[in-house]
Amino acid sequence: MSQTIAARSVLDEATPPRRRRRRDGNGGLALLALPAVVWYFIFTVGPLFAMFYIALLDWRSFVSPSSFAGLANFEKVFTDPVFWTAVRNSVVQLAIVLPLMLPTAFMLGYYVSLKPRGHRILRVVLFTPALLSLAAMSVIFLSIFSPTGLINGVLDNIGLGALSTPWLASSQTAFGVVMVVNLWSGIGFTAILFSARLSAIPGDVFEAAELDGASHWRRVWGIAYPICRDYFGVILMLQFIWVLFTSAGTILLLTRGGPGSSSTNLSFLIYDKAFTQSQVGYSQAVGVILFFVGILGMLLIRRIFRPRY
Repeated sequence: MSQTIAARSVLDEATPPRRRRRRDGNGGLALLALPAVVWYFIFTVGPLFAMFYIALLDWRSFVSPSSFAGLANFEKVFTDPVFWTAVRNSVVQLAIVLPLMLPTAFMLGYYVSLKPRGHRILRVVLFTPALLSLAAMSVIFLSIFSPTGLINGVLDNIGLGALSTPWLASSQTAFGVVMVVNLWSGIGFTAILFSARLSAIPGDVFEAAELDGASHWRRVWGIAYPICRDYFGVILMLQFIWVLFTSAGTILLLTRGGPGSSSTNLSFLIYDKAFTQSQVGYSQAVGVILFFVGILGMLLIRRIFRPRY
C-alpha cells in the first residue's frame, strides 16, 4: 500500500503542473456536464429509440396491449394512398414555402439592417407573429378565411362576390391557406435573424458599392448574400425542419387534414394515425420515414451551402 502511494506521488511530481491542472479541469467540466448528458439521453435519444421500436409493433392504442409486427407497418404505409397524398403535400409545401420565405425574409432583413426611419417599430411588427400562440394565430386566420370572413366580405363589397370561396372547406384551397399561415408566421421572425447577421457587415462595404453605382438589388444579392451564404444555409435548415415537422398543429386547428386528405402532410399524418385512428405503430412507421427524410434534407442543404474556401 505504501509503495502504491509512493508511486502515485512520484507520478504526480513527474507530471507538469499545467497538464495536471488541465486534467483536473477536464474532470470538473465532465462532472458539470453529466446532468445535461443524462437529460439528453433520457429525453432525446430514448424517445428516438422508442420511435423505432414502436414502429415494429402492432399497437392499436395507448391503452391496448401490443404485439410484435416486424415490418408490417411499413408495408401498410407504402401501400396506403393517404400516405402518398401526405408525401405529395409535404413536397409541395417545402417547394413553395421555403423559396418564398427565405429570399423575402433576407431582403426584409437587409432593409431593417439599414436602420431606416421607424426601424425599431418595424422590428417589433416583424417579430410579433413569433409572439402569438398557435391557437391565437389559428383564430385569426379562421376569421379571415371562413365563409363569412374578411376575404369573402371584401370580395362581396367590391362586387366580386362570385369569387367567394369556402377557403378552408375546399380541397383546392385548404392546403394553400396552411402555407399562407406558414409564410405569415415565418417571414418576419426569419427577417429579424437575417438583419442581426447583416448588421455585422461593415457599413463601408455597402457605401463603397453605392459609390460604384450598385443598386440595392445588387447590394443584396451580389454583396450581402455571398458574405452571409453560410448563415443563409443555417436558416434554411432551421426553416426546413420547422415546415416539415411542426405544421401539424396548424393543420389540426384549421382544416383537420381535410377536406378528405387534401391538406394532410406527413407531420399531421403521424398525429392523426396515433391519436385519432388509434394506429400507433403505423404512425411511428411514418415518423421513422419522416426522420430519415429530415436527415437527408439537412445533409443536402449542408452540402449545397458548405463553405467554398
